[in-house]
Amino acid sequence: MTKLYLVRHAEAQGNIDRYFHGVTDADISKNGACQLERLKERFKDIEIDAVYSSPLKRALKTAQAANFYHGLPIKTDEGLIEINGGHWECKRWEDIPKLYPEENEAWEKRPWLFEPVGGESMRHVYDRIWNTILNIIKENMGKRILVASHGCAIRNFACRASGLPIERLNEMDWFENTSISTFEFDDSLNVKVISLNDASHLDEETSTLPKQKWWQELKKKGV
Repeated sequence: MTKLYLVRHAEAQGNIDRYFHGVTDADISKNGACQLERLKERFKDIEIDAVYSSPLKRALKTAQAANFYHGLPIKTDEGLIEINGGHWECKRWEDIPKLYPEENEAWEKRPWLFEPVGGESMRHVYDRIWNTILNIIKENMGKRILVASHGCAIRNFACRASGLPIERLNEMDWFENTSISTFEFDDSLNVKVISLNDASHLDEETSTLPKQKWWQELKKKGV
């Protein structure tokens, strides 16, 4: 049995300032640093054998924190990177519906059709993150693997691991910063979801999503 711990990066400045930062290499925020301290202690007594990360600094710093007590080499993989937002990159979320109404409608209501100009389609992310992690699993059969990645990428992986097609992506929740999702793979690479979006190491003060207005509105709608 191979175990995967898939971790979303710590809170980044773009999460606070509310701008789109897919492949933009934004650094973590002050609260993100606090989240990493919590994550470091969370992984202190969890046995891991290999560590992989997106090369973007917000993910790499997350991998380093989780790896603090283990001292394993960290391998970076471009396949773990966040969705490329093309002309959405560094745009404020509040401006995007006015700037790109059709693309924004796809993002919100039919994400499987999302394909920003100059960027990456959601369908490509769905396949790319799955294939990347599957290759990591193949290289580390029987091991416990930590992977640090990004919100949209993890959401797509969790969707496919749950046996859902991309057309049901909106049934997946959004993932908290530094949340841990755990999966197991058997020798035939069949995947089992153990847990999703576990951020029990954070409290009300250090959590990100509950403070976000867009998140509060989603919860009011029961989404």
